[in-house]
Amino acid sequence: MRIAYAQMKIAAGHPHVNTEKILRFIDEAREGGADVVIFPEYAITGKMLGDMINQKSFVRDCELCREKIIATAKDIKIVIGEKISGAGFDVIFSSEPFSLDKNIYDKKITRQTIYVGNVGIQNTGKTIYIFNGASAVFNSRGEVVQIAEPFAECLNFIEFEEIDKMPALEIPEVSEAEKIYRAISYGVKTFLEQIGVKKVVIGVSGGIDSAVAVALYTKVIGAENVLLVNMPSVFNSTTTKNLSEQLAKNLGCKYYVVPIQESVDWTVKQLESVGLNVSNFVKENIQARDRSSRILAAIAASVGGVFTCNANKAESTVGYATLYGDAAGFLSALADLWKYQVYDLARYLNEKIYGFEAIPQGIIDIVPSAELSTAQNVDEGKGDPLRYPYHDYLLRAFAESNLTPEDILQWYSSGEVEKNIGCEAGLVEKYFPTAQEFISDLERWWKQFKGMGVAKRIQSPPILAVTDKPYGAIFESQNGVYFTKKYLELKSKLLA
Repeated sequence: MRIAYAQMKIAAGHPHVNTEKILRFIDEAREGGADVVIFPEYAITGKMLGDMINQKSFVRDCELCREKIIATAKDIKIVIGEKISGAGFDVIFSSEPFSLDKNIYDKKITRQTIYVGNVGIQNTGKTIYIFNGASAVFNSRGEVVQIAEPFAECLNFIEFEEIDKMPALEIPEVSEAEKIYRAISYGVKTFLEQIGVKKVVIGVSGGIDSAVAVALYTKVIGAENVLLVNMPSVFNSTTTKNLSEQLAKNLGCKYYVVPIQESVDWTVKQLESVGLNVSNFVKENIQARDRSSRILAAIAASVGGVFTCNANKAESTVGYATLYGDAAGFLSALADLWKYQVYDLARYLNEKIYGFEAIPQGIIDIVPSAELSTAQNVDEGKGDPLRYPYHDYLLRAFAESNLTPEDILQWYSSGEVEKNIGCEAGLVEKYFPTAQEFISDLERWWKQFKGMGVAKRIQSPPILAVTDKPYGAIFESQNGVYFTKKYLELKSKLLA
């Protein structure tokens, strides 16, 4: 028996588009001598449909499409998201998106199995999921004997009787940075095609997040379609301004310098003229909003494009961003990556994708800083309040493992924080010499995570998901900050 299995790009909510593609695959399978052709789950409808699934007219269209497929198939057996009984092999359908946490090749298989996935992107309106296909054939010993090309639409053939005779394939080792690059670059490309956008504007600060975003978008859509904008105030150092310009030169992108100090001063003057006291903190937010809501939005509209949000997951977790400022944009491509993953991706882009120092080493080496005040002067080694080598892992424990301050404080009391959250040993003592300092820091970020951080995440741009726990996957309730009774008891004991 000759089997064809289609690793298909599914357009969620467009059954007629999917059906025409299915019919083409059936013709190709017939020409290839297939007896059976297997399609991914939800191949007609797509999985992430929102309220469309409750529309009777949409369901009717899907049924008509299914009838058309059956009528066209004739001599070939068609399988779409359903088990084959009595065939002597199993079919596993995957409608699960790409995740760094999953590896389908580790599945426990006891008989010949064909694993069929789909490619493309689908979204819940807030979170964009990437599907990489990962279709494969397993023999009865659980060994992989055939693999479909990831992130590619293709039709593959296998002779059922030959599956157990085929040699096992050696699954290549792929680094986490490579997995991230493949997924995000594919997701960005597909999303831009889906919404019909060709020009992208990126605010560049001389920092790592915007630099990685530039390198990614440039590789995906070409330097001629990526416009870089540096928007200095009096707080931006010559160092970061030079690094931004060097990044643009390295990648061949058009580069603009649009200073904001005059407009920021004018905004402050206007507010003070009506009797308002504008604090330094408010002035920081004015700068961030001036850059995004005024300059980047206007440039993007002028060139018929969009502008990006360059937030990472640590910043999203605690709301370390300004609403309508650096938390604005059409897409957050890096928002499911912790800061250390952004650095790893920067090095991977330089070494493996570009083959030269596309992202200047100075950007990788410089202290992360928003440069919104003298307290964040990078030339003096001053930067963000987040100490990423530690906070990345603490915040990951909150966001991805559902741990609470009670868990962290218990580990602190037994000296096991670093071991359990996965950060480098010695950082707790280095950053927090006393229990008071450790607890103050813990409570600060927990309050941000469960407080204003929730409000900002709800209003933030859509993100590309690469983990099982991206923001937006489930609805976040704004219930306020809560500390358990046991946590308060532990805190009291440690501070006594």
